[in-house]
Amino acid sequence: MASFLAISLLGFVLGMRHATDPDHVIAVSTIVSKQRGVGKAGLIGVLWGLGHTFTIFVVGAAIILFGVAIPARLGLSMELAVGVMLILLGVLNLTGVLQAAMARLTPDSIAPVDKDVNVPAPISSHDQESCSIGAIQLLRPLAVGIVHGLAGSAAVALLVMTAIRDPWHEIGYLLVFGIGTVVGMMLITALIAIPFVYTAQRLSGWNRSMAVASGLLSVCFGCFISYQIGIVGGLFGSHPHWSPR
Repeated sequence: MASFLAISLLGFVLGMRHATDPDHVIAVSTIVSKQRGVGKAGLIGVLWGLGHTFTIFVVGAAIILFGVAIPARLGLSMELAVGVMLILLGVLNLTGVLQAAMARLTPDSIAPVDKDVNVPAPISSHDQESCSIGAIQLLRPLAVGIVHGLAGSAAVALLVMTAIRDPWHEIGYLLVFGIGTVVGMMLITALIAIPFVYTAQRLSGWNRSMAVASGLLSVCFGCFISYQIGIVGGLFGSHPHWSPR
């Protein structure tokens, strides 16, 4: 029991460290840059961590309990998905900043309304639109976490199998590892959000520059990962070589 508790503590610490991987931080930075509150940014980190933990638990448990083997081409494809996702997140970030800038430059085309005429506002349609936007904002970090979990689940499971003999203890380790990842990502996203929130309130131009920088970084890093996996790793060749990491 003492050894399992020690391994669980190690799993929690490794989970928090896992949250600081560059691709994880860059991915959440593109999402957090659109938030205007530290609390909301922390929620983004929690959702990302839950998606990541879900995938690691499902795939890792399949590897541990049923001995599922991941072929090299499939493993490379899962890691390539991370690169493609980073490119997509960066492009969405850049287009969002561009649209916001164009909206500020475009004059208001709303016709003046007679003050004596009381026209009711379409509250229901506005509420529906706000709900749909809120749902998308919540689903995005969850989906991003799931994709990142696919790329890292095999490595985590294989690492655990070399240190723990009991399958149920291995699964417990995966859960503790996931909890550590959730906590770590919550703290990271909250810290990343602080400069965005500060500049949004005082320096709007600098805030846009930071959002553009995070988008460009995400696109560049995504292209780098895609090149490493597709060309160097041999995914697009006849002899792919892959080792979980």
